[in-house]
Amino acid sequence: MPVQALGYAGFGSAALDDWRQFGTGLVGLQAVERSSSLLAFRMDDRKQRIVIDRSMPEGARFFGWEVADAAALDALAARLEQAKVSVTAEPQTLADARRVGRLISFHDPAGNRLEAFYGAEIDDTPFSPGRSISGFRTGPLGLGHAVLTVENLEPVMAFYVDVLGFALSDYIEKPFRAYFFHINARHHSLALIETGKNGMHHLMVELFSLDDVGQSYDIALTQPDRVNVTLGRHTNDLMTSFYAKSPSSFMIECGWGGREIEPSTWKPFEMHAGPSLWGHERVWLPPADREVAREMRMRAAASGLRAPVQVMDGNYKLMSGTCAWWDGVKG
Repeated sequence: MPVQALGYAGFGSAALDDWRQFGTGLVGLQAVERSSSLLAFRMDDRKQRIVIDRSMPEGARFFGWEVADAAALDALAARLEQAKVSVTAEPQTLADARRVGRLISFHDPAGNRLEAFYGAEIDDTPFSPGRSISGFRTGPLGLGHAVLTVENLEPVMAFYVDVLGFALSDYIEKPFRAYFFHINARHHSLALIETGKNGMHHLMVELFSLDDVGQSYDIALTQPDRVNVTLGRHTNDLMTSFYAKSPSSFMIECGWGGREIEPSTWKPFEMHAGPSLWGHERVWLPPADREVAREMRMRAAASGLRAPVQVMDGNYKLMSGTCAWWDGVKG
């Protein structure tokens, strides 16, 4: 695939103090002061992953998609130009500000600013989280995933699939239309939700420990109107998560246990069980759609829909089973 991972994201906001407290105190990111108008967050060994910029208009955003090297960046630029997409070779000053080697910029059909880059800078100091957490799952999987709302799904989907090389993971048609796309082993690095309006829905960060998520949830519950989606588990990427309202009103999903897929053999399919196995009460949905989502979860429960938890080596402990005789035989 031309694009390998979601490398960074940036958002325009004047609420730097609110973002600093939210990012460090709730999510667990490390704040890095760049200037009086720029706040960056680290979540691993890279110099920055998320940027909040006071000089950008409120609601403005950009997403940095990583490619392998200079040759891959040039090939992507040529591919975009062949598709009649306007491409800008950004100056080195912007690359330095993004903490990358080189980048280009362009826009998707919904108007989102996209940047493609290579050569992300590594910090010479260890990641220091804003609160006590075990860390974030990034590496070749990237920052996490971004979910955008779109007025019309088809042209935006065609751009990401046909031009940028994203692959469809799966999709749902009820209680809303949502399509999920992968570029590496993370189940999805991008999703599009058709709402009739172009915008930012949420950004997902994945933590190493379920307890990290639960403790973030406890913190969020102490803050009025902070929880926009309650704790629950998804049917497709099997993530256990909740969604917190950010100071810019879009949501940050704090998750654990996202599934990995094999991109070369994965077959997309429609999900009929709805977006969640349990939980995830979505306060942002219209009442009628919220009721449909609740009914879908009740049907999932009635049918006994289950899925194994997705864990990394060392992040679990096997317990004995339910049959004392068999446990004795195995012992």
